[in-house]
Amino acid sequence: MIAMIDYDAGNIKSVEKALQKLGADVVITKDPQEILSADKVILPGVGSFGDAMNNLTKYGLDEVIHQVVENRTPFLGICLGLQLLFERSDESPEAVGLGILKGEILRIPDADGLKIPHMGWNSLHLQYNGRLFEGLKENDYVYFVHSYYLKAEDESIVKATTNYGVNIHASVEKDNVFACQFHPEKSSDVGLKILKNFVEL
Repeated sequence: MIAMIDYDAGNIKSVEKALQKLGADVVITKDPQEILSADKVILPGVGSFGDAMNNLTKYGLDEVIHQVVENRTPFLGICLGLQLLFERSDESPEAVGLGILKGEILRIPDADGLKIPHMGWNSLHLQYNGRLFEGLKENDYVYFVHSYYLKAEDESIVKATTNYGVNIHASVEKDNVFACQFHPEKSSDVGLKILKNFVEL
């Protein structure tokens, strides 16, 4: 069973639908016991970094996430879910992230011809043999919607990058923790393959 953490952030339903299409047994829940007993856990979401951290803390889910990671349960953060795993974000300087991984979330710099938020399809440069990307090709396209991007402290955890005026760390993997800045659930067959790789870990 896959538990998707419900902390009042948007976009949970489309992730659920994509997983159900793959035949996965999914539950959307705030219940700590349900999350801790799941085979895999996903933290999806769109929205503001500060509001999301407030909600995770309010529901006691920040501690649950730390426990899931310590228990070595496969864990996937998507979009805002990736950003929350890190220490801080330009979007909400007052908020402290989960700090499970080292790095910061920076605003995409303004540049001629680049719209922010970054919305649309970008190709991925794959590196360091990420398990989510098994069976995918270099420069496969995925769908992004974001104004802030990850700069991870440790380059070796970065399994995919893209460029949008700046080098964006698009996906990370460390031990049982996986995360994507893009939306696999909106990324057609490539995204479904990424989710399938997670489901089959």
